[in-house]
Amino acid sequence: MLSTTLEIFRSTRAADCEERAFVLTAVGVASFIDFDGLQYVLRVEESNYSAARAHLERYAIESRPAPPPPPPPQLHPYAWTGCAIYILVLVGIGYAVAGGALRLDAFDLGSADAARIQAGEWWRAWTALTLHVDASHLATNLGAGAWFGYLAGRHIGPGKMWLLAVLGAGLANLAEGLIGPASHRAVGASTAVFTVLGLFAAYSWRERFHLPQRWAMRWGPLIAGVLLLGWTGSEGERTDVVAHVSGFVTGAIMGAVVALPGPRRAIMRIPQWVAGALAVGIIVLAWAFALTQPV
Repeated sequence: MLSTTLEIFRSTRAADCEERAFVLTAVGVASFIDFDGLQYVLRVEESNYSAARAHLERYAIESRPAPPPPPPPQLHPYAWTGCAIYILVLVGIGYAVAGGALRLDAFDLGSADAARIQAGEWWRAWTALTLHVDASHLATNLGAGAWFGYLAGRHIGPGKMWLLAVLGAGLANLAEGLIGPASHRAVGASTAVFTVLGLFAAYSWRERFHLPQRWAMRWGPLIAGVLLLGWTGSEGERTDVVAHVSGFVTGAIMGAVVALPGPRRAIMRIPQWVAGALAVGIIVLAWAFALTQPV
């Protein structure tokens, strides 16, 4: 028997003590096990106590079971429906404006003319989202918007996501029109596209932020969103970088807020179809104001 010994571990199971004794033996620390009538006790010499304790603490950390993977996010069905309506709205309004079915001056009435917005024509912030300078401009925004919209709609819900996107993109256009130079004019759904990207990135980040996961997994959605903004939102000579950034920031703020428990419970009460109808209704209302303006 060892001369001066100290207890370093105890358990009702002999196997637990034997396991730790094996660990200590592997690092050259002598130990022995006895039974005190209730539990098995692992002892080491007093001179080896500090080293043995450090080895066992490190072993406990290394052998700790990994936390279970976080549950998969809840995905909503019919995200493609929202994307189909998005495409129909843009193509339909584009066809009507180009063909003169609304008014011959409809394009000028609907563009985000900063001087007119500053004069009180707020609806231009939303009508401009549905106008495009040519078929290539329209096709780009249809493709990017449908893709980002499908991904975001699966997580947030198609109706609610598009309602937030329309509100956020219009507010971003409104802010740019009110703050920017009076000579600024812009059209295109790209502001809405990047609002959707910001919504998706921030909602995915904030929704699962509390779950046990590595920092890369926790911050990955937000980082990916910023990288996509920089990669796709700054190309081309006529690119309105300010509109893209403001749309993304507005969407990110809305996505982060909606992912919080309180706002999420509130928005969950709204049926998807009602939210989708409100999104289309905002566009219809904006165009109603625009088309009733005098020549």
